[in-house]
Amino acid sequence: MSNWVPACAVGDIDEEDVVPFEHAGTEYALYRLEGDEFYASQAHCTHEQEVLCDGLVMDGVIECPKHNGRFDVRTGKALGAPVIVDLRTFPAKVVDGEVHVDLDG
Repeated sequence: MSNWVPACAVGDIDEEDVVPFEHAGTEYALYRLEGDEFYASQAHCTHEQEVLCDGLVMDGVIECPKHNGRFDVRTGKALGAPVIVDLRTFPAKVVDGEVHVDLDG
């Protein structure tokens, strides 16, 4: 089952960046990589629940702003201490100039 919801316009997020979006009271992070690849994840780091949207995106990796934990935004894989628990990720796609995220994905 899918639950595709609009997150933002394509132009609202720059390449190699992350923006927050909220749906039904839950916060998420939306990433845009080079080549217009879009990904989404839970909004908070699995280490100490820091907001990932304040972090740095580079080469498909989000770095948490608090303790520099890093995750692969494509898969949510934790890439080393201090983070050891992967992020939950969600499929994303572009539909008519908007980025949509499958929150059941």
